[in-house]
Amino acid sequence: MKQSIKRAAVLGSGVMGAGIAAHLANVGIPTIMLDIVPRELTKEEQNKGFTLEDSVVRNRAASQSKKALLKQKPSPITTKKSLDLIEVGNMDDDMEKLADVDWIIEVVVENLDIKKKVFANVEKHRKEGTIVSSNTSGISVEDMVADCTEDFRKSFLGTHFFNPPRYLKLLEVIPTKDTDTEVLEFMKTFGEDVLGKGVVEAKDTPNFIANRIGTYGLLVTVREMQKGGYSVGEVDSVTGPMIGRPSSATFRTLDVVGLDTFIHVAKNVYDQVDGAEKEVFDVPDFMKKMHEKGWLGAKSGQGFYLKQKGKDGSTIYELNPETLEYEDRTKLNTAATEMAKQEKGTKHKLKALIRSKGDKAGDLVWSVLKPVLIYSADLIDEIADDVVSIDQALKWGFGWEVGPFETWDAIGLRKSVERMQEEGETVPEWVLKLLEDGNESFYKQENGNVYYYDHGEYKQQISNKKEINLKKLKDVNGVIKKNAGASLIDLGDGVACLEFHSQSNAIGLDIIQMVNYALEEVDRNYKGLVIGNQGKNFCVGANLAMMLMEAQDDNIFELDMVIRQFQNMGMNIKYANKPVVAAPFNMTLGGGAEVSLPAAAIQASPESYIGLVEFGVGLIPGGGGTKELYLKELRNLPEGIHFDLTKVANDVFEKVAMAKVSTSAAEARENGFLDNQDGISANPDHLLHDAKEKVLELARSGYHAPKREKIPVVGDAGYGAMLLGAKSLRFGGYASDHDVKIAEKLAYVLSGGRIKEGTVIDEQVMLDLEREAFLSLIQEPLTQARMQHMLVKGKPLRN
Repeated sequence: MKQSIKRAAVLGSGVMGAGIAAHLANVGIPTIMLDIVPRELTKEEQNKGFTLEDSVVRNRAASQSKKALLKQKPSPITTKKSLDLIEVGNMDDDMEKLADVDWIIEVVVENLDIKKKVFANVEKHRKEGTIVSSNTSGISVEDMVADCTEDFRKSFLGTHFFNPPRYLKLLEVIPTKDTDTEVLEFMKTFGEDVLGKGVVEAKDTPNFIANRIGTYGLLVTVREMQKGGYSVGEVDSVTGPMIGRPSSATFRTLDVVGLDTFIHVAKNVYDQVDGAEKEVFDVPDFMKKMHEKGWLGAKSGQGFYLKQKGKDGSTIYELNPETLEYEDRTKLNTAATEMAKQEKGTKHKLKALIRSKGDKAGDLVWSVLKPVLIYSADLIDEIADDVVSIDQALKWGFGWEVGPFETWDAIGLRKSVERMQEEGETVPEWVLKLLEDGNESFYKQENGNVYYYDHGEYKQQISNKKEINLKKLKDVNGVIKKNAGASLIDLGDGVACLEFHSQSNAIGLDIIQMVNYALEEVDRNYKGLVIGNQGKNFCVGANLAMMLMEAQDDNIFELDMVIRQFQNMGMNIKYANKPVVAAPFNMTLGGGAEVSLPAAAIQASPESYIGLVEFGVGLIPGGGGTKELYLKELRNLPEGIHFDLTKVANDVFEKVAMAKVSTSAAEARENGFLDNQDGISANPDHLLHDAKEKVLELARSGYHAPKREKIPVVGDAGYGAMLLGAKSLRFGGYASDHDVKIAEKLAYVLSGGRIKEGTVIDEQVMLDLEREAFLSLIQEPLTQARMQHMLVKGKPLRN
């Protein structure tokens, strides 16, 4: 049986249903989204003379949900074009369309009887072999289809997405006892390779893996807050990034999720478990009172936090759980938190906190972590097959940097177990057996491979072959060469990778030197080069602090030298004899874009936020970015059709002057940062693999360095048109005098100088114009003020 999914249907258009439909559309899968037929007309429909039989009324629920996708933040869609792939309808008139899809996803209300009715209806219309799944967050998938036919049950499983589906990585796949093995394996592969998810196979138990443990951990934290007399703000100050959790920590996370949603998830477990576990999932009374008052969090405007506007800006207050009144926010600053802040890496921070007995922050972290670690170990065979599944589920679904068992290893398994036993805790027998056998951790590494403890033995953790781990490669094979800013690594198969690892991956002279070295080494000994890394962001630009310091010291000669070297690096990338493929992801700003644009090809992660943002700090791109974006747009024009050169120049001028940043790789393509030969990886974990394959593909096709380009420019006439647009914004109060000065410099660069329209110039001419404009602007006091403000405040200054 060979499966493929070319079309899909989503039944239910609520927040999750619409989000799943959007994600399917984002990856190019045409999707039908159906919902129930309304029973009453709205006043607007009545005024327009519609009846309950009109399709616009009958499809109202799905249509409104589709429109709402445009307004949601963060956006569920990668580009507006995704909406074209979503067709709306209703579950009375359009069920026969299910015969034409390959996957049907149920996302209706969490009610077993309703789900059973929906599946009975689906069974009447689906074709044999069509995969059907439920996005339930905790109802038994076995029970849902108990009355369905054998073929239906064989093709059925749970597929639990996390909200929002575009951004959260976890997809829990839950087979039933009847699910065909081929269907299960196909969906796991499809989820990873096409949907770009981290897929974990879960068992059919209450709330599956991530919600079961994550909800338990949140409720334990609330309990410890009450028991220890901590405030909401104090808890959040130490249960966020300090212990490897998201910045939203505990209570801001609950505000984002919504208290009503959280209580529903907790009650689902509460209704299905017994004993001490049941007690934990009984939501505290103060949270029930919050729910009654409608204090649900972000969706209702207040929850554990309340934001109020005042004369001096907005102030955020925290809730006092005892009085249900809002008070000034507090933080927990102790000797342990100060020690933790000095440590590098989450595992070392955790150790520092856990070892600080008697410290208010250290005791809180221990009291929160301890029950979660024991609980995870208790559930190992009930909810998952191994420790890896639990760790990955919490990392991918709740944003934990390290999962429960990785945490246990980090703080020292043996010592922490001894402490637990001293405090009267019951540690699961299998954990004690692991220690009795002389083992010290759940995970261990040998010869570059990771092994995990499983029922008395260590098994190798198998990763998708498309996942390239640069740290693992360096640990095993070392590096070809490195300096403080970058390392050159052998990816195998004749392809090298240049990895940035400077502060924020900002580009300085050390990275420029390594790029040039890498190109020479690759030219001698390799088939091609990937420029990529696995940091937080691909590259946030050039080293702004260094440039500001040089400018303030009037070291313009040094700055001129640096900009020349940056420009030469870009030209070396562009005209390298072997193919260079850039692999951008997340923030790819300023210099990051300027490294990517001249490459032979770009292989981007879906969440790539590419932009030339120098205008925001009072500059224009100085490393060839303006030139390369202009050339890329020219190359993307249809062949054989007369084009308006002024329109292209104006388009690039607007993007640079507005510091426009793409909100996805798909939008980056629309904005001209990617062209038709550039690729987008469905799964960000496969990015380096896909970039490597693109290098090999270019090499196999007989890659030759491109010929030096000549650039047609708009000259005087185009310069005037661009400048007129900037001045009109100033007259309208939308731009300052300094904005216009920067725009004038940018217009001059794009126009090629004061020359005749249609003149063809060499690339170096435009590079020289870029550099001269950049050096002129960086000496301006108003530009230096903008740079200083960005470094201190992290946001643009308008002056």
